[in-house]
Amino acid sequence: MTPTLYGIDTCDQCRKARQWLRARGVAVNWHDLRADGVTEALIARWLARVPWDALLNRRGQTWRQLPEAQRRAIVDAASLSEALLASPLLIKRPVLEADDRLLIGFSEQSYDAAFPR
Repeated sequence: MTPTLYGIDTCDQCRKARQWLRARGVAVNWHDLRADGVTEALIARWLARVPWDALLNRRGQTWRQLPEAQRRAIVDAASLSEALLASPLLIKRPVLEADDRLLIGFSEQSYDAAFPR
């Protein structure tokens, strides 16, 4: 199965991940969160593999623009799932899904471990 990289074109970390993958000849499908969105099934699949708060991007502009009441309401996987369906840009990017691996964010060390030369 070809890995899928989820992100947005304007995200620096997504660009770094794409560049890293391209330089090592790793073919991936690109899923633009802004244009393509997410499904409930996709979020559920991710939440079954990582802690719910690992998926939440608390550093981004989308998070900062949320009203305080909405931020405080995200307290578990169910509330996060609702928030991500409504606003996929709350997802910490990039997300790389490859077979049994799910990598959140970009770091060369984790990508090296997932795709050894």
